Amino acid sequence: MKVPREVIETRRRRLQELVAAHRYVPIHELCRRLGVSEATARRDLASLQKQGRLRRTHGGALSDFNDRFPSFSERRARGAAGKRAMAEAALGLLKPGGTYFFDSGTTVAALAEALAANPVGPMRVLTLNLPVADILAAGRDVEVHLTGGRILRRQSVLLGEAVVRSIGGWNFDAAFLSAEGMDSEGLWNSELSIIAHQHAVVRRARRNVFLLDATKLGKRAAHFLLPWAAVDSVLSDAKPRDVARLAPEAAGVLWRPGGSPPQVPEVGERGGELPVHFL
Repeated sequence: MKVPREVIETRRRRLQELVAAHRYVPIHELCRRLGVSEATARRDLASLQKQGRLRRTHGGALSDFNDRFPSFSERRARGAAGKRAMAEAALGLLKPGGTYFFDSGTTVAALAEALAANPVGPMRVLTLNLPVADILAAGRDVEVHLTGGRILRRQSVLLGEAVVRSIGGWNFDAAFLSAEGMDSEGLWNSELSIIAHQHAVVRRARRNVFLLDATKLGKRAAHFLLPWAAVDSVLSDAKPRDVARLAPEAAGVLWRPGGSPPQVPEVGERGGELPVHFL
């Protein structure tokens, strides 16, 4: 039976609205939200692309995130002193022989700079953060691996479903992650694709450590990332009393530069299974 033209146009307007609101939407998520097959979603994407109403990528639709979101270089200059302090504190969690995930973000890049300046011994790092890979690959001690994914040049990051597939073959002693906001419910981020790879990392990591400066306090982004119960540590320069106002669980995982670092399992203490994080 032929689908009426107005039904098709309504569906395509809804698809365009989804992409405008979330910027990146994986193909499987489009199918779920619109209640259509992958073939239908791809036809709609092709039609909207031809009309210039969105841009298409392998595995989903990327609107103007790469253009509208502040570039990596713009964000890197903001709060540089605070980021350096957090990076120097996080450096104490890295151990020789460990395997780590370094996420996107400028504070995680500051951690890579601190590690390059103060090597702690041989280790392996998987990252999708292009400046991190460049910084760490210049040294001798760190074996650097990049995920798959599409390069977003202004954001200096790899993005897409290939990132999640890359993560599936790894186990991490610790993961150093970023987010766009934290409130009483937990952590928030701006892109579905970023949340997808972060969920994959949290499932593969013995400990997750979020590096969030005080500007993220009390803020939400487009998508919910994790409840506080699934967060192991938040390294932040935010004041403890301000974090405590969010939720008791938030205060319980806060770690400030200069404070006592969280307990991290020794490298090799795997115990047979990874910890369970309820996402």
